[in-house]
Amino acid sequence: MIENTAISHAIDYILAHINEPIHVSEIAAHCNFSKHHLSRLFKAETGEGIYEFIKRLKIEQSAFRLKIEQARNITDISGDYGYSSSNYSTAFKQHYDVSPVEFRRTILQKSRINPIFNNASAGWESFEECKRKITIDFLPDYYVVYDRHKGSYRSLSEHWCAFLEKHKAYRTDETLLIERTYDDPNITNTDNCLYDLYMTVPEDSPLERTCYLNGGKFAIYHFEGFVNQIYHALQSIFTVWLPQSGYIIDERYSFDIYRKIDGMYMEIDFCIPIK
Repeated sequence: MIENTAISHAIDYILAHINEPIHVSEIAAHCNFSKHHLSRLFKAETGEGIYEFIKRLKIEQSAFRLKIEQARNITDISGDYGYSSSNYSTAFKQHYDVSPVEFRRTILQKSRINPIFNNASAGWESFEECKRKITIDFLPDYYVVYDRHKGSYRSLSEHWCAFLEKHKAYRTDETLLIERTYDDPNITNTDNCLYDLYMTVPEDSPLERTCYLNGGKFAIYHFEGFVNQIYHALQSIFTVWLPQSGYIIDERYSFDIYRKIDGMYMEIDFCIPIK
């Protein structure tokens, strides 16, 4: 778990400004640290240097856009993350060992393999199947206590158990359990995935690691099924429904609201920010 709250705030700043030039001095000022002190703490907490982390996120988030926005020009997508065409191709190949063009050509087929369960999907849902499960709605802001982790999604269940045990005194029948996963495990190394666990709490709670989870306009896919079907559903949303829906994914990050958990069976609202 990322224990240091200041480093978590630094990551929040990076995520919020990933489409802009980001300088360590700006992040350090945001966290009220010196550049040297922030860099040392960041490396200790995340296992990555801060510049290394920023560069990786820019490349991987652009790669996700290459995957879900197949009709967009590669140059336009790379420009969104501050790259010129030639610089992007070089940086991309250094990270993935293939060009952006080759990556885009093969990523949809590669994404049929679930890297968490190491099994192949029989086929994604059709646009109509997804559409029947999706509603468009406006969600409120949620006040939450949270833990942040960097590592494999395979550890989610273990971390949820520890998180709920730690905050069990604040859980009621009205409590919402919310999860935010920032990475597609077919794009990001499974050991580098970033994810947050949230639980709604009263705004006057004395807990330290709290924040507002911003609401707004979302496409909400109402999932009912088993854990090993979640990846398949998410891939269907992003690679089938979204490109044909007429909506554009917003800069905000998706999150999932757990509605029911019964062993391996789950009912979850996958909330995709749209505009």
